[in-house]
Amino acid sequence: MQPLIDHARSFRRQSAERPEEFARLAQGQSPQVLFITCSDSRVVPALITGARPGELFELRTAGNIVPPYACQPPTGEAATIEYAVEVLGVADIVVCGHSHCGAVGALVRGDDLTAVPAVRDWLAHAAPRPEGPVEDPAVGGAVQNHVLTQLLRLRSYPCVERRLEQGTLRTHGWYYEVHTGSVLAHDARADLFRAL
Repeated sequence: MQPLIDHARSFRRQSAERPEEFARLAQGQSPQVLFITCSDSRVVPALITGARPGELFELRTAGNIVPPYACQPPTGEAATIEYAVEVLGVADIVVCGHSHCGAVGALVRGDDLTAVPAVRDWLAHAAPRPEGPVEDPAVGGAVQNHVLTQLLRLRSYPCVERRLEQGTLRTHGWYYEVHTGSVLAHDARADLFRAL
């Protein structure tokens, strides 16, 4: 924890050297992108995209899962999506999965999750378990399928559906390779993930 505390202290001093940048952030936010990704500590949206403060509105969940809109009571994830789309007016939504995902890996392997019931119940919103054995330790194909499942679920949110129909919102499926730093994007016409 101490290195994080030390950095926070030095960050405060560094930010004092750029007062106009931070004063602008205090006026409000107008991000163009809602970036939905996994809570995994190896996935850092600003590092991957080069985004500056105020450019990404982030939603991080275990396994980058988008829960069904109709969940009762409404979820924090649904509220975040609705706020980004309706209030902030983001133009793009990225759902970004990643290699070596523990959540998708647990599903693929059929891990016993009885000791972590909240995790088990949350993963019920993931993509269906693939048929047959998966030999890839990065679970790449399963994660990519999972990203597409979450995009479909996202499109069922009324605010997202309406903005897509209006042509004022775009959705994107990304796959980040932790071990290489590569980012692949889903090409809907070819139904393939291709390098950006």
